[in-house]
Amino acid sequence: MPNLKNAKKRVLVNEKKEKANNEFAASMKTAIKNVERAVASKDKDKAQDKLKIAIKAIDKATNKGVTTKNTSARNKSRLSKKVNTME
Repeated sequence: MPNLKNAKKRVLVNEKKEKANNEFAASMKTAIKNVERAVASKDKDKAQDKLKIAIKAIDKATNKGVTTKNTSARNKSRLSKKVNTME
């Protein structure tokens, strides 16, 4: 356990930031799974709507520093490719 005042504060701040980061990561992963489910069900309109939501969640996670730019670009590219190759 920390003894100094600033060390105690860092523990609290780190817990708060960890919780926020986990929320952004979880919402991003959920959005990605929703797109993949829509693609699996072969519903192109639903997949396109879910893709827009997923891209927004991925960008938000990237802006908050949860993921890197390359990771988010890769995820968006893969999802877009899946939706665009649907019949």
